[in-house]
Amino acid sequence: MTESRGWLLLVYKVPSEPTRLRATVWRRLKGMGAIYLQSAAAALPAGPAAERALRKLQHEIVGMSGTAVLMNCSVLVGEHDVHAAFQAARDDEYEEIADKCQDFLAQLEKEYVANHFTFAELEENEEDLIKLRNWFAKIVDRDVFGAPGRAATAEALQTCEAALEKYAARVYVEEAESR
Repeated sequence: MTESRGWLLLVYKVPSEPTRLRATVWRRLKGMGAIYLQSAAAALPAGPAAERALRKLQHEIVGMSGTAVLMNCSVLVGEHDVHAAFQAARDDEYEEIADKCQDFLAQLEKEYVANHFTFAELEENEEDLIKLRNWFAKIVDRDVFGAPGRAATAEALQTCEAALEKYAARVYVEEAESR
């Protein structure tokens, strides 16, 4: 296991109404890759970027008429559990991308079946692959411990890239033949 760099812990309370405030905080924490240790107590591995993001969120929570405390701490007992929860959260994200890669490949297959070999279809599929790559990059950025699912997801993305290259080659052939 990678040695811990310490943890940042945000403990907060937001007003119960309107409920969108809680949802906003939850979405922001999820977007950062934070894990919940319990209700309204979220942790991230310590680092300058995580600290900046959590300080900003703490300020926003106070602006919502809530309260928030940000702590820099170490885990005295249960480090393995916190680390495992963080790894599991990253693996869940990687698995979601891998599932989307399967959807991407299925969409390309539909293009073959429907005989859709146009530049418009190619551009749409390229945009979808760019979105998957960008999503993967965001997760890699917050995957400070190197979750096991990263390699399989990178491989799934490479498979998508190769499939798109094959599809692009077919589009070029079809377009040339139609002239």
